[in-house]
Amino acid sequence: MAAEQSGRVLSPAARRRAITACLLGNLFELFDFGVYAYFAVQIGKAIFPSPDPVTSILASFATYGVGFLMRPVGAMVLGSYGDRRGRKAALALTITLMAVATGLTGLVPSYEAVGLWAPALLVVFRLLQGFSTGGEWGGAATFLVEHAPAGRKGFYGSLQQLSTGVAQILAIGSALLLNAVLSTPDLEAWGWRLPFLVGFVLAPIGYYLRSRVEESPEYRQSAQERRAPPAPLRAAFTEHRGAVLTCFGLTMIWTVANYVFISFLPTFAVQSLGMAPTAALSATVCASLANILVIPLSGLASDRWGRAPLVVSAAGFAAFSVPLFLLLSAAPSFATLAVVSVVAGAMYGLYNGTAPAVLCALFPTRVRYTALSVGYNGAVMIFGGFAPLVSTVLVRETGSPIAPSFYVVACALVSLAVLWRPRPPMVAAA
Repeated sequence: MAAEQSGRVLSPAARRRAITACLLGNLFELFDFGVYAYFAVQIGKAIFPSPDPVTSILASFATYGVGFLMRPVGAMVLGSYGDRRGRKAALALTITLMAVATGLTGLVPSYEAVGLWAPALLVVFRLLQGFSTGGEWGGAATFLVEHAPAGRKGFYGSLQQLSTGVAQILAIGSALLLNAVLSTPDLEAWGWRLPFLVGFVLAPIGYYLRSRVEESPEYRQSAQERRAPPAPLRAAFTEHRGAVLTCFGLTMIWTVANYVFISFLPTFAVQSLGMAPTAALSATVCASLANILVIPLSGLASDRWGRAPLVVSAAGFAAFSVPLFLLLSAAPSFATLAVVSVVAGAMYGLYNGTAPAVLCALFPTRVRYTALSVGYNGAVMIFGGFAPLVSTVLVRETGSPIAPSFYVVACALVSLAVLWRPRPPMVAAA
């Protein structure tokens, strides 16, 4: 057991507290970062008003994507901090930054009130959110996997994505609830701000929990042996460059599948297929439920069969993305969208449950937080964060409603190519 290797056995109660604190903090943080996508239409009208609604949405999605530009920066800064000062300290910092940025996003004045200051302020706060999230995912995945008993790293790593999936459902649920109880004018005037203000209130709870848990046993052992390099970022790009590129390639389909099928699809269904917002969001909840049901099963499977769930998932997206979009375009109804969403959500769950432990195993403890965060967030920035924008542009420029599926297929093929390469050496804690 990793905890025994550190010379100090971590009690089951201490492990449970650490896992719970990490998962709740991750849930609050990812809710704060992801809720923007489900209010893109309302944010676009309040902050980027335009006679052309598509132009307004494009500007809103572009600002959504801007947050991803800072994720690699946050990965480098906060990842290095986490490798030098500890996972617990870095994760407490990320959730503090996210709370501030989220609360301020909910308070941004409308374009009508302050003109160009409105989009400028929104971009600044979105960048701060991105910086925080850049250090969150790699830190949470590292923290959980390093707390796992022997033979359970896949399952423990899957819990990180389980909390992310729950955060996604809460974000979608908040949009669904507000669309149901508020009139369209009220939702566009002030209703979209409520989830950001709620996130501001919840995030400090995550900080409180995270600041009172045990440090990762593997990190504690590494710190005692003074194995942390003085410059973790440089070590990641020199000693572990190949593993960082592998992490990047494996993340491509993972992030694109999420942001196309779960974040982009509701807006696509409303704007391009003429579906009601409540129907589109309800179908997306089905996708998220399928995702979180599959995640722990995938994590357990990875403890037995390694990367096999990743191969099945990536191959599924390569084979079925185009047919799924064709089906939805040919018969745009709630039932069809629900079927498409559930199939995509289940395939996504296969990847979600396996990837955290697989990616963590690419790197030794002393640079894991930095290298994992950089490889993962680099791919998320380039391919995932702008996926809704790219998808909207593809539909607009080609006139084909199935154009986003080609983007998904291309990324799936790249990730499959990385998976089919000779297996890179895996490390446990060195």
